[in-house]
Amino acid sequence: MVLTVTLVTAGACAILNLWLAFRVGQVRRGKKIFIGDGGDTQLIARMRAQANFVEYAPFILILIGLIEYTQGTSLLLWIVGLAFVLARILHPFGMDGWMPGRMAGTAITLLLLLILGIYAATLPFTAGPHSSGTTHAVEALPRTG
Repeated sequence: MVLTVTLVTAGACAILNLWLAFRVGQVRRGKKIFIGDGGDTQLIARMRAQANFVEYAPFILILIGLIEYTQGTSLLLWIVGLAFVLARILHPFGMDGWMPGRMAGTAITLLLLLILGIYAATLPFTAGPHSSGTTHAVEALPRTG
């Protein structure tokens, strides 16, 4: 079973993390701060934007992946993946000073985490067996020797 939404969202998150790292590097080079934050507020904000992304992305990706594995690909998961990526693009612009971006990015991320967490926690109790229509049994490996 291919976890299409998970793969696409994880790929987008990898590229997004690279962009966030590049933004930190720009400030480091421009201000010649190569270790720590040097007390520079712009560098601190950019470092926190990347760290904040790294703190939330694994939970979101794991939840999307487990739900997709259990339920299959769905429009809801596509919307969640897209909303998360957009939220995490807005957030660093907010950390640079555009406060609506920070507020929207944070609120969307937390809301998605809550929705996915509740959905995942209740899914085993509400879904029928093999609700995605596929079996996830491990095939026996051929014996050698």
